[in-house]
Amino acid sequence: MSAVVRGVVVPMSSRMLRACLPLLIVAGSGSAIPAAEPEAHDAAQASRAIRGFLERYCFACHGADAAEGGRDFASFTMPFTTPQQLIAADEIIDQVTLGAMPPEDAPRPTDAERVAVVEALRGALRESRDRFEGTGGRTVMRRLSHREYEKTSEVLFGRRMDTLGLTAEFPRETTRHRIDHIGADMSAPGVLLDHYFQAAHRLVATRLGTPGVEPQTWHFKDHFVQYEELEGPHRSVFKYKYLCLYEQPNTDTRQGGYGHIEDFLEGVPVSGLYDIAVHAQAMHRDTHYDPAIFRIDFSEPFQLAVVPGDATKGHIHYPQAIEPRLGEAIVPDDEPAWLTFRVWLEAGQTPRFIFPNGPFESRASVIELNKKYAAELEIDGKKVNGVDRSHLLRRGKLPHIRIDEITVHGPLSEPGGAAEEVAVFGPGGFQADRAVEQLAAFARRAYRRPLDEADQMRIESFYAQRRDEGTTARQATLDTLAMILCSPSFLYLTEGTPDDEEWLRPFDLASRLSYALWAQPPDAELDAAAESGELTDPACLERHVLRMLDDARSAAFVDDFVDSWLALRDIGLLPPPRQAAGEYYAQDLPASMKREARLFFTALLETNGPITDFLDADYTFVDKKLAALYRLPERDALRLADGFRRVTLPDRRQRGGVLGMAGVLTVSANGVDTSPVTRGVWVMENLLGTPPQPPPDEVPAIESDVSGATTLRERLARHSADPACAVCHRRIDPLGFALEAFDPIGRHRAKYPKKRDSAPALAVDTSGTLPNGDAYADFAEYKQLLLKQRSPAFKRHLISMLLSYGTGRVMERVDRYEIDDIVARVEADDDGLRTAVVEAFTSRIFRSR
Repeated sequence: MSAVVRGVVVPMSSRMLRACLPLLIVAGSGSAIPAAEPEAHDAAQASRAIRGFLERYCFACHGADAAEGGRDFASFTMPFTTPQQLIAADEIIDQVTLGAMPPEDAPRPTDAERVAVVEALRGALRESRDRFEGTGGRTVMRRLSHREYEKTSEVLFGRRMDTLGLTAEFPRETTRHRIDHIGADMSAPGVLLDHYFQAAHRLVATRLGTPGVEPQTWHFKDHFVQYEELEGPHRSVFKYKYLCLYEQPNTDTRQGGYGHIEDFLEGVPVSGLYDIAVHAQAMHRDTHYDPAIFRIDFSEPFQLAVVPGDATKGHIHYPQAIEPRLGEAIVPDDEPAWLTFRVWLEAGQTPRFIFPNGPFESRASVIELNKKYAAELEIDGKKVNGVDRSHLLRRGKLPHIRIDEITVHGPLSEPGGAAEEVAVFGPGGFQADRAVEQLAAFARRAYRRPLDEADQMRIESFYAQRRDEGTTARQATLDTLAMILCSPSFLYLTEGTPDDEEWLRPFDLASRLSYALWAQPPDAELDAAAESGELTDPACLERHVLRMLDDARSAAFVDDFVDSWLALRDIGLLPPPRQAAGEYYAQDLPASMKREARLFFTALLETNGPITDFLDADYTFVDKKLAALYRLPERDALRLADGFRRVTLPDRRQRGGVLGMAGVLTVSANGVDTSPVTRGVWVMENLLGTPPQPPPDEVPAIESDVSGATTLRERLARHSADPACAVCHRRIDPLGFALEAFDPIGRHRAKYPKKRDSAPALAVDTSGTLPNGDAYADFAEYKQLLLKQRSPAFKRHLISMLLSYGTGRVMERVDRYEIDDIVARVEADDDGLRTAVVEAFTSRIFRSR
């Protein structure tokens, strides 16, 4: 391959061309930088050239006496002998290539000097590859994450686990780069071991130890006691005849957010499947009241959903730790109708009913209605005041869902036997004369590898011991199952490959791949490939990666990887004020925000679309809620029932790529306001993989208030005037200025909100200048600069994140060689995301110990 520079044909490797392309098109002067003719690399000559460059242009800030940002290049020597020297060389190459260093107010090298030093450093890095490659990090044997533990249990027992909450009380996971399964960070303290023991026994007891119970029917009518504040009005007006839902459940007041059955607080007697029938009607969806009072879309039919509750775990009207949505239905308007749900309930759980798309903050709505419609609601000359709900129930048209009858029937039998019985013991269920054989088969699946002699003896001896102690064959079997679920062979991955072996053995490789793509144990096909040993063949491994990506179970990879990479798992940690961003809560925007990013990733994965679309694209995926938030034309046509649709973005100046997604814009703000610094750091960390150094202790915090005569730009300029601050802010702030076009939940804006009634609203300035001098005017130009200048860093970081996620360890400098090779292969296939995932999950890094 060659490049033509100022009329000269310069031979270049494809990797060298990609690395130097920013140099050829980005220079402080705006002109092309001449490339030097390649010549044999002379280590001594290169060392002198690099040293001279550093002395002339870097020592003033990064010498022994200064070391700004913690970088001291005075001790930088060649050849490279430590990973720290490799990291320093990479930083110098990146900063010089982008023209970010030296700063604009310092002496600047010529174009020829820049090319020369970059080539010298790259030559030194190439020479060091053999010295460092293969001596890098190994994956620390890791346990299952809480997420993987629940999913694995679900697969082994053939039943949903979210109703059980196996990990609800486990210690919170430690994450790095938001990944929850980095082995080095996954300690197993004593308290966690206790939880594992309790969870194993609880799992076995609830799924297999339940006594047989004949189905029964419970019927409820005419005694629907509700939340405290609703109790009086409902007794006086309805005589407890109706169970009414007035608001969605994620509010502060919870007045009608959760509808329970007062006469069924004890819940179902045993865990099992139950049929629930509800006689319900949507009331006053055609109300003449101002819809703005309720913050609800009255064009959408009312929805009713069922969640479990446990009166022994806290207030029955408040959110609880375990309340997955078990079923939902549309409620008719014209007349009551029976709605049926088949749900799984754990012993002691009682069904609760919610109104997912209902009004927001019922109490505030009642107060506003009593004020605005006082004359209409007046009874015998008596005006309504405050939160009086009785008047509204008698004379008003308060939108709500009304239930007047409920039946619960179960537990239901399942044709062919209970799902967990079949999953654990096989189609014939438990057989006492084959108990040890069935236990061994279960352990084989739980351990994700063939059993060795020690495994077999442990199972047989434990079962025999329990039998000798007088337990029945079934109980001894259940106790042995719990023992298997407490074994390190179940709880840990990568425990079969010795530390002194470089390559993962087949069963460990199968588990690594299966948990990376499906977050669960290998299926029969992958297990067979491990059994035969064929899986260690890269071609066989690639076939399985492709097969598993095409399987619906790969949604586990997409969901968790996207949430980790884009930090979407942090949405909600700093929520916006309810008054300033009511739709964030009223429409459950966090769920839609995450869904948009996941669908975008999925589309690129399925079509092998270019990963550069993450930086800018002319399409995205929205539902009705996001279409309204983005002010897209589709907002008037979409319905909630339509779900998400791919839409073309007519104006990429406001959206396009992940930086235009509300989820990213929400998680990169603090809920209350925005800051170019916060969002600039987010871009550096999550898209470019170049997190800034933490500020020194003496650096003051930046006031984020933008009111008054002083703009945010002026405040940042004053803050950055301090030399201790300037070195970082000239890299951070330009990456965040363009994102000021969006408020804390991702709404596009031209002005900041007023801080005082008397103060004018300040215009948002979305322009900026990158460290190399290239300027942008707005969000659209900013994205284009990222594409042109930062694509190499973005690609490397995305590949690094895929490898960290897949292997359970953070990538190190010595992994950079192979990461660069992977990037080159991905670029050769038009930057396809599917290619990136396949290359990452078949790489030496992924296959090695």
